[in-house]
Amino acid sequence: MPRGQLALMTAGLGLGTFLVSLDFAVANVAIPNISGDLAVSPSQGTWAITSFTAANAIALPLTGWLSRRFGEVRLFVGAGLLFTLFSLLCGLAPNLETLVIMRILQGVVSGPMLPLSQALLLRHFPAHLKGMAMAVVSMTVTIAPLTGPIIGGAITDNWSWPWIFYINLPLGLLAAGLVWATLRERETERAELPIDLVGVGLLVVWVTALQVLLDKGQEIDWFASPLGLTLGIVAALALIVFVIWELGDRHPVVDLSLYRDRNFFIGAMATSLPWAVLFAGLVVFPLWLQTNMGYTPTWAGVATAAFGVFIMLLTPIVGRLLGRFNLKYLLTASFFFLWLGTWLASRMNTEASIWHAALPRLVQGAGLGMFFVPLLTIALSNMPPQRLAAATGVFYFTRTLAGSIGVSLGITVWDRRETLHHARLAEVFGPDTLARLWAYGGERVADALPAQYALAERLLARQANMLGANDLFYASCWLLPPLLALVWLARPPFIAGGGR
Repeated sequence: MPRGQLALMTAGLGLGTFLVSLDFAVANVAIPNISGDLAVSPSQGTWAITSFTAANAIALPLTGWLSRRFGEVRLFVGAGLLFTLFSLLCGLAPNLETLVIMRILQGVVSGPMLPLSQALLLRHFPAHLKGMAMAVVSMTVTIAPLTGPIIGGAITDNWSWPWIFYINLPLGLLAAGLVWATLRERETERAELPIDLVGVGLLVVWVTALQVLLDKGQEIDWFASPLGLTLGIVAALALIVFVIWELGDRHPVVDLSLYRDRNFFIGAMATSLPWAVLFAGLVVFPLWLQTNMGYTPTWAGVATAAFGVFIMLLTPIVGRLLGRFNLKYLLTASFFFLWLGTWLASRMNTEASIWHAALPRLVQGAGLGMFFVPLLTIALSNMPPQRLAAATGVFYFTRTLAGSIGVSLGITVWDRRETLHHARLAEVFGPDTLARLWAYGGERVADALPAQYALAERLLARQANMLGANDLFYASCWLLPPLLALVWLARPPFIAGGGR
């Protein structure tokens, strides 16, 4: 492929990937505004995030079958056009129900775009530039959700929340146009494969039941309620049957045999579980800044987007140096910075400046800059070219599902720890303290007690909210060291798409 055509193809695929990844996080800082405009609670407003994530997760493992049925180029372009259409309908949604439905459809059609961009780049880049192909996708899928909060915050502050979806229209059309113009004569082979309808049905049932449980678990008290218990049983049974069926089907919708490859399993797990931790923080952190610290959506986005500084600097360098360093050493440094940044986030207080709020994200960004490219390379190191689309689809399915679970569990942990800290703080400042003030100050103090008590309650709520977030980040940082140990079990050589 001529260099000019290669550059245009990369721009189109990168832009499409960026838009899909951006929509995972662009709505995070707009949740208070969306909730207010649509007259729902902030916890219900988070459905606009988790519905997209769950739908995207369901569609991701279908990439392998869809690409062989329709061709990789046609599938990417068609998915990009439908993604653009449903973005428009998201912005026009008059209520939460409509918005959630449009977000589900947007997530379904965009599912294949991310793994297809990876497969198409690896297919058309020359061997000596495959590391850069990995870096292009890794940088876009990492920077997009991290810069999403600042983009969403600026749009929400200066226009209104529907514009976070309207910006997809011209860019989505441009991405689809560039890919079609450069690759329409390079379509992959197609085959009339039977569709695994039973597998698709089981996939939809267990992922949907799990996502509804995660979304409503805090509200219905999880398994203590009949609904929560039913959803948990349905998700578990459907998952068990799904695994058994897929392992025995000749044309499975999700090729679970991919997990039998040691490097793929290690790469997928070592990427997905940290992503669950990071994505939970990506939702909780801007919410905490806005509800507890008085930040505007724009400034909450600025503090959150500090991730992207080192990612932009380090990811291209890592892509160029993939064949010169042992990836395990890079990942050791990566996990250290991820751990340090998460630990720093657990030390926040209500006097933190914008710099102190951004510092943990800046440190985590240094780790993320050395994180995704090596792990994706390890995961795909034993995959022949014809399995790249399926492998990348399952890889991102694992990561996306983990992110969705991380958000829901992170919000639950934050809320429960906040309640616990509020009760403990209230034990210190309670009726006995008020009674002593009354006895000491007489009627003058007694008259002022209602206002003082209201002020004390606000201070207690603020401190409890902060301590709950600190507990979440502190627990998260201790999940990372065991995953680093898993990385050291991977077997070289590590050449993405190199085959065996």
